[in-house]
Amino acid sequence: MLIVEDLHKTYSTPQGPLPVLRGANLTLGDGETLAMMGDSGSGKSTLLHLVAGLDAADAGTIRLGETDIAALDDAARALLRRNRIGVVFQQFNLIASLTVQANLAFQAKLAGRYDESWQSELTERLGLSDVGARYPEQLSGGQQQRVAIGRALAARPELLLTDEPTGNLDVETGEAVMQLTLDLVARTGCTLLMVTHSASIAGMLARQVRLDRGRLV
Repeated sequence: MLIVEDLHKTYSTPQGPLPVLRGANLTLGDGETLAMMGDSGSGKSTLLHLVAGLDAADAGTIRLGETDIAALDDAARALLRRNRIGVVFQQFNLIASLTVQANLAFQAKLAGRYDESWQSELTERLGLSDVGARYPEQLSGGQQQRVAIGRALAARPELLLTDEPTGNLDVETGEAVMQLTLDLVARTGCTLLMVTHSASIAGMLARQVRLDRGRLV
C-alpha cells in the first residue's frame, strides 16, 4: 500500500540548513494501522505532510500503490490527495461557513464518491446526528474532531493520515475518539498512518515506530 524509501528533507533557516529527514524508510500494508512517535521537532509531521503530498521531498520515494507521490507536481499531488488520501489535522481545519453535514460531505463530493447511506452511517456512528445543522464554532473540541475524521473517511480513502488527532482532547475523550476511528477504518478497509505523542494512543494501533534523528526505528 505505502512504501517510503530513503526520504530526505532539509529546511533552510537563518542559522543554515536544517536536515529533518535523513533517509527515512517505512512500509505499510493494506489495511494496516501504524503509529509514528518521536520527540518534538523530530520530523513526524514533516514525513506525514510529504506522504500527503502537502510538501515536496528533497530526495527519496513515496509510493502509494503504483504511484510515486514524490515524483508528482503540485497539481497531481492535490488530485491524488483529493481522490485517494484522507487527512486529519490536530487543528481540525473544518470549513467555518459549512454545517456539520456539509463538512462531512465535502471531501466525498470533491472526489465524486458521495454516498448518502455511508454519510448517514458516519453521522450516526460519530454521534453527530443531533448537531448536523450546526456550524463548527458551535461544537466542542471532541465533536469537531469527529467531524474531521468523518470528512476524511466519507470518501473511503485508500490511506488515512492523522496528525496528533487526539492532541487537543482530554485522555478519556481522546481514547474514545481513537477507538471510534479504528472501528471506522476497519469498516472501510483503509490503511492508517498516525502521528501521536501519546504512548497509550499509539498502543491502540497494530504497529508503532519512532522517528529518531531523521530515520524511523
